[in-house]
Amino acid sequence: MAMLSDRDRKAVQDRLRQMAGPVKLVYFTQELECPACRETSQILRELSETSDKLTLESYNFQIDRETVEKYRVDKIPATVVEGAKDAGIRFYGMPAGYEFASLLEAVLIVAAGESGLSDATIDKLKRIDKPVRLEVLVTPTCPYCPAAVTLAHRLAMASEHVTADMVEATEFPYLVQKYRVMGVPRTVVNETVYIDGAVPEAAFVDRLIEAVAKAN
Repeated sequence: MAMLSDRDRKAVQDRLRQMAGPVKLVYFTQELECPACRETSQILRELSETSDKLTLESYNFQIDRETVEKYRVDKIPATVVEGAKDAGIRFYGMPAGYEFASLLEAVLIVAAGESGLSDATIDKLKRIDKPVRLEVLVTPTCPYCPAAVTLAHRLAMASEHVTADMVEATEFPYLVQKYRVMGVPRTVVNETVYIDGAVPEAAFVDRLIEAVAKAN
């Protein structure tokens, strides 16, 4: 049974007509001990069929270790959204519910090859000269989460030092416990600093720069 209805498929096709260039979805999965892997694979396959500019590659997390290490994937299901370069945009868990919109937005950002951030934000990001990992914990039913995820992905697109992960919280309960998640979205900076809510771009970047400066 298809996961995208005919109506949804048409809407996705219309949305992805805006793609400026090709995008590759690099998917990591395994047969056992990954309840969400099969459905995630189906979502990605159906999505990749909606545009001739979108392709899908699948790898086994246990077997294809060289590729796993290349993309620095540390859990599954994992989806890398890659264009002309790997900008560090990741989805961990099934991109369902509201997060399917985040996936479409990530595809468009990567296809464009531009972050879409303000000049002021891009200028501030130049202060970051060491690796920064953003983990945005979300749930599929959270209407505010896509804004936080997309902002993180835009930041990764804009800075070679930033990587950004969407993390579906219910699929990774050990991270919920580790990061003491009581509500979503919660963005975790380098596993130590928490930014809660869908914070506007300017305010988020200021807090990010502050967090990075303290860590240094």
